[in-house]
Amino acid sequence: MTSTTSKLPVTKFKNCRILVNHKIIREDLWVRDGKIINPEKLFYSEKGHADKEVDCGNCIISPGYIDTQINGGFGVDFSSDAHKVKDGLLLVARNILSHGVTSYCPTVITSTPETYKEIIPEIKKQEGGPHGASVLGIHLEGPFISEEKKGAHPIDLIKTYEDNGFKEVMDTYSTLENVAIITLAPEFGNADVVIEELTRKGVVVSLGHSEANLEEAEEAVQHGARFITHLFNAMGPFHHRDPGIVGLLTSDNIPSDQEIFYGMIADGIHTNPAALRIAHRSHPDGMVLVTDAMAAMGLPSGRHQLGSVAVDVVHRRASVAGTTTLSGSIATMDDCVRHFKEATRCTIEQALEAATLHPAQMLRITDRKGTLEYDTDADFIFVDDDLNVSYTYIAGELVWDNSKDKIEVIQRSEDDEEIEYARDV
Repeated sequence: MTSTTSKLPVTKFKNCRILVNHKIIREDLWVRDGKIINPEKLFYSEKGHADKEVDCGNCIISPGYIDTQINGGFGVDFSSDAHKVKDGLLLVARNILSHGVTSYCPTVITSTPETYKEIIPEIKKQEGGPHGASVLGIHLEGPFISEEKKGAHPIDLIKTYEDNGFKEVMDTYSTLENVAIITLAPEFGNADVVIEELTRKGVVVSLGHSEANLEEAEEAVQHGARFITHLFNAMGPFHHRDPGIVGLLTSDNIPSDQEIFYGMIADGIHTNPAALRIAHRSHPDGMVLVTDAMAAMGLPSGRHQLGSVAVDVVHRRASVAGTTTLSGSIATMDDCVRHFKEATRCTIEQALEAATLHPAQMLRITDRKGTLEYDTDADFIFVDDDLNVSYTYIAGELVWDNSKDKIEVIQRSEDDEEIEYARDV
């Protein structure tokens, strides 16, 4: 008999160390019906037991990684080819399981209103499984950003909400359904109205691609903004008299009930290790690792696309074609976690939580994602002490086995035809 109250099978993961309450402890993990369960309730209230046991070989079990800024990968670009977005989402969602990612926010960069109208309805929130990682909602990065801090975004498509406020936002996007995050510059007029309305609708407002000074950034937070897009990149530099958006990490003008989180591309290219250390030591609980990966992730060096922008990838560095302007990354989340730990010399717990707990807190979804607490989704990964991913589970089901599975990629040939192939990780 499985239990007195449920006929659903129970799986016990044993011989493991699990990340709980900011500590890695030696304890078994119990799963039933896609959720992590309290074994005491199983034993004493239900008189139940484990139907299946999994020996974890002394691995660390961590919540699955959450990537809140990923533009594509494996030949897929979420900002182009609207009619191919659904297939592209499936390909990326499946392949990032190999990186330990169990949930993500597909990111669409600055585009035309027509493109948003076509693409946004195609990207729906979806629970993960054997088909791939969960889609938590879209991250719209632009077009309401600073022309001076555009990065790789096409300047002719950048807009401001200064004249028409929230109406301009809706006229541009058409809908906010399935939108989780919007990156905008807060230095324009009507920022307070736009940020408050987006927050009221449940969208996380992130500050980025901006020349905002500290006062403007603090005002944005006071109106509801709670995230910073790729800290240090595409924003005014830190200055001792006006630290700009970076100053939010230690600002004393943040409402007591408001938390500030910041994205960090820890790929060894976008951010110097010293800058990583400064940010982490200033505000460790706000660090959110992101890949900002583009279509070239998982592909050889060469020319690739980021929305309407051509990008050259040489020696792991992605730049707007013909320039030195960085344009997304080709990093994987597991690489970012390892580099972050090495660069900052933080603990394993801190490295893992920067890719799990913190993004879940930022999105306000810790009731189901980002932790191994009881009654949360059983999305987790096995890692060794060097943070290499060996197995990925979603809803308690094994969806990636590093010793067996392969990833698929799409690469364009010289005549622009798509070629699909599989390769070892």
